[in-house]
Amino acid sequence: MSPLAERRIATVGSGVMAEAIIAGLLRGQLVAPGQIVASHPRADRREALESHHGIRTTDSNAGAVEGADIVLLAIKPQMLARVGRELRGALRPGQLVISILAGATTRALTGHLGHAEVVRSMPNTPAQLGRGMTVWYATPETTEEQRAQAAALLGALGVQIEVDDEKLVAMATAVSGTGPTYVFLVMEALIDAAVHLGFARHVAHDLVVETLEGSTLFAKQSGMHPAELRNMVTSPGGTSAAALHQLESGRLRTVLSDAVWAAYKRTVELGEQLEVGVPAPDAKPAPAEVRERA
Repeated sequence: MSPLAERRIATVGSGVMAEAIIAGLLRGQLVAPGQIVASHPRADRREALESHHGIRTTDSNAGAVEGADIVLLAIKPQMLARVGRELRGALRPGQLVISILAGATTRALTGHLGHAEVVRSMPNTPAQLGRGMTVWYATPETTEEQRAQAAALLGALGVQIEVDDEKLVAMATAVSGTGPTYVFLVMEALIDAAVHLGFARHVAHDLVVETLEGSTLFAKQSGMHPAELRNMVTSPGGTSAAALHQLESGRLRTVLSDAVWAAYKRTVELGEQLEVGVPAPDAKPAPAEVRERA
């Protein structure tokens, strides 16, 4: 039986990634539509979610989490303090909060939410196709059962890896979380180069996309180190050798390494910014009538 069987799931913030998770859960028959409730401030968005997935929706974040076993926090990072004021006091012990906020540390999450059972995760955009890569960390207060629930939910997006050091989530944000950006830029550059050679753009697009997809699949199935694969297709004095010489002269490896490091530093900066103004552990939630709606 799935760890999510008979569990009620609430999504607070129901944008693209939250909808990808909803779709993955339903596609894998891990939950039924009636087990999911999604909050969103816009009526048209709520109507679209109800129409496409058959789930329940609400315009109240606090109302969404009431009665939920698992709360998926999928808001924009800069809204954490605002939404935290709404949910602080609405969350109850025993509920699992899974955050997909970029950069949000467990200190920022637990502080703003006033809740300890939290998972910090970082999926990436291929999750929308069920081919994502998600790295996640759970606070010590989460139970084994809750960790199994997190693994099942995040597994609906593709491959998921639990780590025992939160720093690894920040590192993964720079590698796999931001990784599609690097791939898309390389894809775009290769397409432009093919057009420069004389290919029609739609032909150039297909040449590059199919080559990248095939190469990735070959690397995955072969289990060989990328250097071995590269050597297999690099003949002395050949076209690959000439191309590689140019790439190495242009410091491709160094530029990519610098890009990953820059993304990691920015992730850490975002986490520090979100930790600013974290309420004291004994801070009381704002009265319902003055809570701001996200």
